[in-house]
Amino acid sequence: MEQKVSFSSCQEPIVWPSEKCVALITGANKGIGFEVARQLGRKGILVLVGSRDLVKGSMAMEKLKIENIFAQLMEIDVTNQQTIDRAVARVEKEYGHLDILINNAAVQHEGEAPSETKMEKLHQTFEANFFGVFSVTKAFIPLLQKSPNGARIINVSSQLGSFGNHIKGRNKLAYSCSKAALNMMTYQFAKEFQDKRMRITINSVDPV
Repeated sequence: MEQKVSFSSCQEPIVWPSEKCVALITGANKGIGFEVARQLGRKGILVLVGSRDLVKGSMAMEKLKIENIFAQLMEIDVTNQQTIDRAVARVEKEYGHLDILINNAAVQHEGEAPSETKMEKLHQTFEANFFGVFSVTKAFIPLLQKSPNGARIINVSSQLGSFGNHIKGRNKLAYSCSKAALNMMTYQFAKEFQDKRMRITINSVDPV
């Protein structure tokens, strides 16, 4: 039996297998990532709480523990390849596969006029929101392919990255461009994953 989660998707509806599976969520120590961890944990899914800050990650774990949600803290900074590699090695050693990867970790700065945006902000935003997602996704593909029932990758995007449904009055050059690029990256991976031998489905979602 499959159950839907309260997300809106820019592609097909997201469904989760009800049987036991392993899910990694980046940036899961707060906000959207933490709420996703709660929802999946309530469905009996083993949640790996990805966090670059172990103190904040531990605090999130305590909150999940109060709700009797079984989760494991996973140190991962999407802008640090060494932490990504260590996370991959740990998941492989402890679980042997990964069923769900949710690329949630991102940075968002207040917007100014594009002509006033500094290059440093663009680099920082793309490093986390685009290159970081690519690094994590690529690193975990081999373990996702080992999922017994096929795996799913969810990239948390935003309406701010949409050309057709952009939020009027909001001007966030770095963030909007990074999410638009993320949507295209998702599309390119989706074309590759059309090969059934990959056994992976990928979506971008706007968690509104």
